Amino acid sequence: MNNFNGKSIILFDGVCNLCNSSVNFIIKHDKKEHFLFASLQSDAAKEILLQFNSKIIELNSIALIEGGKVYEKSTAALNITKHLSNFYYLLYYFIVIPVFIRDRIYNFIAKNRYKWYGKRESCMIPSLELKNRFLS
Repeated sequence: MNNFNGKSIILFDGVCNLCNSSVNFIIKHDKKEHFLFASLQSDAAKEILLQFNSKIIELNSIALIEGGKVYEKSTAALNITKHLSNFYYLLYYFIVIPVFIRDRIYNFIAKNRYKWYGKRESCMIPSLELKNRFLS
């Protein structure tokens, strides 16, 4: 696997407004710049996912690549919170809720995200100062 200098990679639906807002929230609260980002529609995400033969990530799921493992859905979201500032890391403790319950809620939101938050015509383009945090 490529060496990303100890950083974790977040793969997200690049045309989803909720997902893009979530990425902006993570960037704002990722004071140590622990995360790199790639939209699931990008060639970079496809190349990364090829390294994990057993994992097929759907566009309705966020994925976290960390420590050579792939986390999806609610488990990915909660593992992301471990690295955030301003007490958001405390959200990680919801990991004690069984995954089938967490993912049921996650899937409900994912299924309705375009209806509730809208969809873009194309993936977001990061600003110049954030460009180094996005894989293309």
